[in-house]
Order: sequence, then C-alpha cells, then structure tokens
Amino acid sequence: MIRSLQKDNRVTKAIFAVIIGVATLSMVLYLVPGLYDGLSGTSQGVYATVRKPGFWGRLSDTTEIKSTDVAQLAQNMAQQQNLPAQYLPFLMPRFEAQAQQLLIAQAIEQREAARLGLAATNDDVQKELQNGQLGQFFFPEGKFIGDDKYRDFVTNRLGFPSVGEFEQKVREELTGRKLQEFVTAGAVVSDSAVREMVRKQGSKIKFDYVVVSSADIAKTVNPIDSDLEKWFNTNKSRYANAVPEKRQISYIPVTMSNLPGGKPQVSDAEIQTYYNAHKADYHVDQQVKVRHILIAAQQGDAKADAAAKAKAQGILDKIHAGADFARLAQENSDDPGSKAQGGDLGYVKANGQMVKPFQDAAMALKPGETSGLVHTTFGYHIIQATARDEAHDKPLSEVSGDIRSILEQQNATKALQAFAGQTANDAAKDGMQKAAAAHNLKVDTSAWLTSTDTVPGLPDSAQMIQAAFTGKKGDSPRFAPAGENTYVVFQTADVQPAHAPTFAEWKDKVLNDYRSEQVPAMLQAKLQKLSDSAKLLGDLHKAASDMGLSVKSSDLVDRTANVPEVGAMSGGAAAAFDLAKGGVTAPVNTGDGGAVLEVTDKQEPSTDEIAKAFSSTRDKLLEEKRAERFGVYMQSLIDDYTKGGGVRILEKPKQPALPIGG
Repeated sequence: MIRSLQKDNRVTKAIFAVIIGVATLSMVLYLVPGLYDGLSGTSQGVYATVRKPGFWGRLSDTTEIKSTDVAQLAQNMAQQQNLPAQYLPFLMPRFEAQAQQLLIAQAIEQREAARLGLAATNDDVQKELQNGQLGQFFFPEGKFIGDDKYRDFVTNRLGFPSVGEFEQKVREELTGRKLQEFVTAGAVVSDSAVREMVRKQGSKIKFDYVVVSSADIAKTVNPIDSDLEKWFNTNKSRYANAVPEKRQISYIPVTMSNLPGGKPQVSDAEIQTYYNAHKADYHVDQQVKVRHILIAAQQGDAKADAAAKAKAQGILDKIHAGADFARLAQENSDDPGSKAQGGDLGYVKANGQMVKPFQDAAMALKPGETSGLVHTTFGYHIIQATARDEAHDKPLSEVSGDIRSILEQQNATKALQAFAGQTANDAAKDGMQKAAAAHNLKVDTSAWLTSTDTVPGLPDSAQMIQAAFTGKKGDSPRFAPAGENTYVVFQTADVQPAHAPTFAEWKDKVLNDYRSEQVPAMLQAKLQKLSDSAKLLGDLHKAASDMGLSVKSSDLVDRTANVPEVGAMSGGAAAAFDLAKGGVTAPVNTGDGGAVLEVTDKQEPSTDEIAKAFSSTRDKLLEEKRAERFGVYMQSLIDDYTKGGGVRILEKPKQPALPIGG
C-alpha cells in the first residue's frame, strides 16, 4: 500500500501504455527486408520519413519520424525491462531497432487509417479521456478535475511535454484502434471450434510413465582408451585452443601503510571549505513521521464507498475516545504494507511521493495529532503524526566528524594513487625490483593465471588481470586499483599461449565430450524402442519390465500441471491429452532426458463446464484470430510501403557497442 500511495512513474507509464501505447503494432516487430535500401543524406533530427509508396507518392505529403522519438521510445522500452544499468549500453541498440520498427509501422498505420477515412476526431478523443481507463483520473466521480490539474497530470505523471502532444497520442491510438476494428470486423470463430478448444483445455488425464535420463545413458558409454584416443585425434580441431592462454604477472602491492609520511591529515579549514561547498547535502527537509489506517473503498460504487466511510468514522471515534491507534491499525487497516507495524509509514515529505490529499493532511499535523477522514483514490485514511522535523541545515558541529572521515579517505586515496603512479614510473625506468626496493616494497610473481583467475593475497585482482591480458610480455609497468585502500603496480612477466592439450591431459574432458555426442541418439533409440514395444503390447508396464525400467504414475492433471521428472504438461507431454485411454505417446523430451507416457484415465469437461467456459474461450479465440489477421494486414502494408519506396531511412542504424577492458 505504501508503494500504491507513492506516485510510481513506472506504474503510470504502464497504465498509459495500455491505453495509448503501441500494443496493436507489437506483432510487426521485425526487421523489414530492404528497409535500409536507398539510404539518403542525413536530415537534421529526422530518423526516417514515410510517404505513399510508388511514383505518385513522391508528390504526396510525408510523415517524419524524429530521432528524439526513437530515442525516447527505446529508453522507455529498456526501463520496462528493469535491466541492470551496466548492461544498457550493450542492449540499447536492440531497443532502438525495435523502436524504429514500431514507429515506422505506426506511421504506416496512421496513413492507412486516414486513407480509409478512419482517423479519430476531437470528439473521439474527448470521449476516450472521459470514459476510458484514464477517466478515473481526469473525471473522478464524473467531474472534470480542471485544466490546471489535467495539465499537471499529463506533464508530470505521464511525462508529456504538453497537453497537445498527449492528446495527439490519444488520437493516434484511437485511430489505430479504429483501423484494427475495421480490418478484423469479419473475423469469426465457429461454435464447434470453441467447444473443441474448451474440451481440449479442460481435459484431465492420469497416466503411467517411464523416465530415462541422459545421465543414466551416459553411464553406459565407457569406451576403451584406444577408442577414446582415436575419437580425440579425429576431433582434434575442437581442442585446438582448449587449454586457455595463461600469464604470469609480476606485481607490487601498495597499501595505506606504505604511504611515505603516513596517512594524510585533514585541517579544520578543509572541513569548513567542504561544508560550505556541500551545504545542500546537510539540509533536512520538513518531514512528518506518520502512521495511518486505510479503509479501502471501491471507486464508482456509492454503496461500498458509504460503508467504507462509515467504518472509518467509527474507528476515528474510537481513537478520539482513547483507543490504541496501533492496535486498531493491525485489526482494521487494508494497507498490507503497514498494518503489521501498527500503520507506521515512516517519514513523509512534501515531495510528491504520496498522493496529494494524503500528503497535504500529513504535513499539516503536529506530533500526537490525528487527522479527520482523508479521502483518496484508495479509500479513507486516518493519519496520526508521531514526530515532526522542521526544515533546517545541520550545523557544522554536528557533521564535522563525518566530513573529516570523508576528507581523510579522499586525501588518502589521492595520495595512494599518486604513490602507486610514481612507483610505476620508477619501475618503467629502473625495473620492478629496483623500484620496489627504493620504496621499501616487495615484488611478487603470480602463478600461471587464466583471465578469469584471481591472485591470492590481493583484495581484488580483477582489474590487474584484465589489463595484463590486454598487453604483451615486457610492456611497461602499470598500476590499477586492487580493492579497498590498495593499489598494485604490475607487469606481464610471461605468456603461455592457448594450445591443444595431449590426450592424457584431457582424457576426462574428452570422455564427457564423447558421451555428449553419443547420448542423444542412444536416448532417442531407447525411448523409441520403449514406445513401440508399449504400443505393440498394449502395456507400458510389460514393455518397461522387458527393458529393466521402472514405471511411475501421475495424479489426475490438466494442462497447467507440472509432473515430477516429466515437467510442464503444456510442453511435449501435452501430446498425451490428444490420446484416448490406453494410448501411448511417442518419446517426450523432459530437458535432461525423455519419457514415454500411457494414458490410464481421461476426463473431459462436462456439458455445464463447457457452457460456463464457452464465452471466455470464444473471446480469447476471436482476439487471437483478430490479432493474427491484423498482423498479416500490417505486414502486407509495410512490405508495400518498403518495396514501393514509401519508407526512407535518413540515419544509419547504430551498431551495438562492445565492452573494452584495459
């Protein structure tokens, strides 16, 4: 509930994406053949233009796709994936390519709708804003929130530069929706197809099954050494560089204890200067620590709203009479995020993180005060303040200790880095041993290392090893961070190139590779023999017994089940649902092996169950058919525009960036 109260920009973007996004174009996310043919000179700020295809299209108006729109859509798509920040530079080209394709498809869609007279009108936009999913924000209880609040919502919560651009996006979405409805109006599904789908989806089965694992098959593959060595020699090319490159590194650890003159000291003047330059860091905003009780109320239901309000008022009356707030919150609050803590929400600031009615009421309270009923889109709140801090700057006396620690660490790090750099320079002139001796340091030499190894004794040797593997033997010494308060001066001492191993060195790995090559065919053959025998005998138990295999039995399951060792029944095992009682499946892939199933019982949905699921299943099948039809239609349109020269790319697509170590 705490998160619900907060204005989560991702949530509002998700709501917006459902309503005015480009979902109807998602099925045409593909690289259109020939799209980048006929590359022209760059037009400032325009990624591509779309016009009517063919000769006469050269005389028609064009739709411009701006580079900034491509970048913004790509950024939004990346944010929705919640990817680690360090991966974004390498994945952004993929999102940019998808954004380019979507915007081109959207431009073609809009032009086609206009050609057919399906463009949305201003009245259409007004009706959508009032009655669509955003209507609850713009017209709560049927009343317009006003121009100022409307503009604030559009620009701050939805992130549009202006109301005009927002309403244009709504118009484009409605236009796309009209085109989709026009194109798919004739899509139908038969009653028999619906009943068959309900029957298939609602069927349940019990089955006996035999599982054969790849690991068990692998244990039976034990070639003699001469045969294994012969296979190794035949496949020598796959082992040409099996033994990775290794290097030895000479290195000099440098820590704070090695600093000439010891750890740098910090003066009072430096502390004062830092405080003056970072005063904003020590500013405390006005904040109120609150707890609350929420009685949820369903919007649009006057009766439920009145009942929630009455319940909240009754609780407020008890609080005024001296009842324990925390106990009442635990017993009554509909906020699962805070009720167990007696309604505690921590500190609230006037920073827009809470919905406005809640924020305004909370910020007006003094410690110990309780609000009246506060109505928000979530229901009725009772808020009580437990502490309050007025806005102020922390004095230097209060934070000087923290600042001293910060400056001591900063100065020490700078001094340590400078000392490591000087040592590296000395080593480049005089050699590692002489430079180390001059500074009372010691040179160590690592064992033979691969690029993924670590050096014992160093807090973090990753940067040193990465850099050492980018140079060559004898390169000038360099220095790199090696963990907290540690640097290292290093030089590549020797290199052992990647090479092929001898059979004796690699025997165990060769055996695993040999087995991996043999097992799939052997597994398939064994499972096929079991399936064929079970079908011939009409008895999986007898066939399994003849092959020394054990049989297991399932419960009565549907297609959503997950059976141990078999896996998801929506996967390869789904074939069993198409069999009659006594039917035996072909081999089923289970991921780490395979299985053969024999249906022992089958229950199909009753007439009442089919009738109950009929409507929702029809809707689902119809939606799938419409999506398929619209996808084919849009693909045909894009092909026509592309082949007819209606799409011109003015910016070359970016290539993915590659990580560079050093």
